[in-house]
Amino acid sequence: MTRLTRRNLIAAGLAGATWPATALATAPRAVAWDDLIPPGVPYAEIIGEGEMDVVNDTWNPIYDANATKLNAALDGAYIRMPGYIIPMEVSANGVSEFILVPYVGACIHVPPPPPNQLVFVTTEIPWPGNQLWEAVWVTGTMRTQLQSTDLADIGYALTAAEIELYEW
Repeated sequence: MTRLTRRNLIAAGLAGATWPATALATAPRAVAWDDLIPPGVPYAEIIGEGEMDVVNDTWNPIYDANATKLNAALDGAYIRMPGYIIPMEVSANGVSEFILVPYVGACIHVPPPPPNQLVFVTTEIPWPGNQLWEAVWVTGTMRTQLQSTDLADIGYALTAAEIELYEW
């Protein structure tokens, strides 16, 4: 019978600490925009009507409760998804906070998509400011988190581990 000693436990711990991190890494789950809608909620039911704000000359969408229903299976998931950047926090180094949107111009030229079609992204490595109109892949940990910004109500938050140009 083998007896575990403190020396054996320390040696095993040190061996585990030197194991390559890539051996422990998991591949991100590929997520499409439809995946952000909970199963059983048709896309047609998250789009609402709206009203014109004559004073500010903007269209304010009115969404029903389906627009804020989030896919709980994505909470804490390590994912990879495509989209476009709407910058929120910009510095000389680039963009460190942005809203990931499903199509160019969302939230800027047209009313914002419903909250369950928007992702608030934070990154420690800023994305270059000269590549804001490019489609990107964002990889990181997703959270279901309703929040409000000046531009839109947002249903998801993503801490980016990697951002790269979308390759067609």
